[in-house]
Amino acid sequence: METPAAGLMAALRSGNSTAPRLTWYGPDAERVELSGRVLDNWVAKTSNLLQDELDAVPGMRLRLDLPAHWKAMVWALAAWQLGLEAVLDGEAADFLVTAEPASATGKYDAVVAVALPALAMRWPGELASGYLDYAAEVRSHGDVFMPHAVPDPSACAIVGSDGRRHLHRDLLEGFAVPHEVGVRLHIPAGDGLEAALSNALGAWRRDGSVVLTHQDVELTDKLLAAERVHGS
Repeated sequence: METPAAGLMAALRSGNSTAPRLTWYGPDAERVELSGRVLDNWVAKTSNLLQDELDAVPGMRLRLDLPAHWKAMVWALAAWQLGLEAVLDGEAADFLVTAEPASATGKYDAVVAVALPALAMRWPGELASGYLDYAAEVRSHGDVFMPHAVPDPSACAIVGSDGRRHLHRDLLEGFAVPHEVGVRLHIPAGDGLEAALSNALGAWRRDGSVVLTHQDVELTDKLLAAERVHGS
């Protein structure tokens, strides 16, 4: 049985696959725009990295120690496509994905360092022995994800800040925030990763797209008009 996350990725890479689905505004005038096809490409490569390099299998837990950022959304989608549970707090997990590897504590099967700048080709500095450099490794993985094992739709996909467990089969119904069809939604990164993920899923499942802005980005009328944002 296909999970909603896998179905969502199939929808994003088909149909109007060249339309913007995720636009990021970051510090230092950084702007990244991902079409459905390109977003799916990033998610597939990340899923393949998890499956082929880290031996991740459905039911394992992946801690996302990342701010609300386009790369964090890629990691969450990759985890769900593979059938993993995304962990947003400090609870135990099999894998840690972090933008601050020097501060990593706890025991994990693998620690993945994620450089947030869009043009980063590798981690800027030294990494502890055994840590994986996402920017340096991800591009070598395949553009198409073929799961080795079938995810369990009744397994947990994420636990919300309210403590509610959202199963994979309910991810787009219970965790996702409802939005209108075709919405171009503004999501402020300052609201946190959980809010970014739940709102983005709600927009994407209704054939919409999102504009995610870092808290240091000035949200001007010009920017909102240029991006044709419908809500904030």
